[in-house]
Parts: sequence; C-alpha cells; structure tokens
Amino acid sequence: MSRFEGKVALVTGGRSGIGQAIARRLAGEGARVFTAQRGADSEFEGIAADFTDPNSPAAVVEQVVARAGQLGVLVNNAGMMQEARVETMSLDDWQRNLTVNLTAPFLMIKAALPHLRKTGGSIVNTGSIEGLGSNPGHAAYCASKAGLHGLTRAVAVDHSAEGVRCNAVAPGWIDTELNEDFIDSMEDPVAFRRDIGKIHPVARSGKPEEVAALVAFLAAEESGFITGQIYTVDGGRMAQLSLP
Repeated sequence: MSRFEGKVALVTGGRSGIGQAIARRLAGEGARVFTAQRGADSEFEGIAADFTDPNSPAAVVEQVVARAGQLGVLVNNAGMMQEARVETMSLDDWQRNLTVNLTAPFLMIKAALPHLRKTGGSIVNTGSIEGLGSNPGHAAYCASKAGLHGLTRAVAVDHSAEGVRCNAVAPGWIDTELNEDFIDSMEDPVAFRRDIGKIHPVARSGKPEEVAALVAFLAAEESGFITGQIYTVDGGRMAQLSLP
C-alpha cells in the first residue's frame, strides 16, 4: 500500500511506543516521516524538541517545511503522565502536564495549519480513554486528555471546510515499553499481566501497531468524510460494566 506516497508526516513523540508504531506505519505506506521529541531518532528524520517550551512547536514545524517543502499529516502523540491527586499535585506539576499534553498540541496545530491547508492535510491527536474516564491519581492526565478531545472537535469544526480534517484516537492499555516497565515494577508482574486481560472483552491488552493502523486510516484520504471524531481503541474496556 502507498496511501501516503509523496506526503510528509510529522509525528511528535515518534521515537518509541505508540508514536514509533505510527511513524513506521506511515513510512511503510510511503510517507516521508519526521519525528519530534527530546533527543535524536536513529530511525526517522528526528527533530529535537522540548514540548514544555512554548516556542518549540512552531520551530519544529518550520524545520519540517524547510527540509521537506510541505506538511500533509500531523500526529500529536507526545505526552506525559504524572500520578497525583488534586490535593497533592503542585501548580507547577499541573501546568507542566497541561503544557505537554494540551498546549503543545494546540501550538503544533496553530503552526501547522497554514501548511496543512495547502496540502489538504489531516491532523490526528493521541488522546486516551482517560479523556473519557479516569484511573485513580491521574487528575492532570485525565483533564489534559479530555481537553485534547475537545480541541480535536473544535479544530474540526473551525477548519474542516478549509480541507483540514482533525480526529483523535483514545487508546486504552497498550503494550508499550513504558507500560512494560510499569508492570515489571509491580510486586507480582506475572499476576498483573494475567489480570490485565480480564478487564478487556477481547481478553488481552493492545498493541501499538493496532493504534497505528487506525491513525493511518484517519490520516488517509479514504477517511475524507470523517472529522471531529474520537475513536476509542481499548479492546472493549470502556464498553464493559463491572460485575454487580
């Protein structure tokens, strides 16, 4: 397949996890892929970026366009998660979470829009099922992802008539390196891996490549009548009620 032949894609946080799977999927279908995150990327055309810096998003977009001459796909995937309840979270930590998870995507979209209009481009944001519900102690993460879902709809309403679509994916438990490290830190990793499948109707956790497949569809021209939508990718977890 070559749905992205001749297109330029930018994936933030594309060096690992879900972002890396997205970058690989887009590249495998013909896109020239840039990634943006802290440090270098040995696999793709990486751009060093600190998304706590409000000047970073515009600088990243400027570099992509300077090197490739265009931008057709923007995937806002970079993010962070800090465990804390409202009472124990400092204002600085709260602001840092919102800056990375919500303000940075806003600024990326703001900088990218003039270029995406020229290409009839597509934006896909990586939200979370925690934008719909919440795990304990995830106040800032939950709020920021809910905000990102709202931003997705707002951008779609304001800019789809200009040829720029905007959608989001909301992954659940995905087998990333970060989640694997979290499991390994548990007292009984084997039991945790066994039990995590029980909260999913499909009886397992997800793969980064499964999220990437949906992102590629939403970024491609074949989804041209889809905009302003949040697609849950969670193995049915949010659809399943707990036992009475």
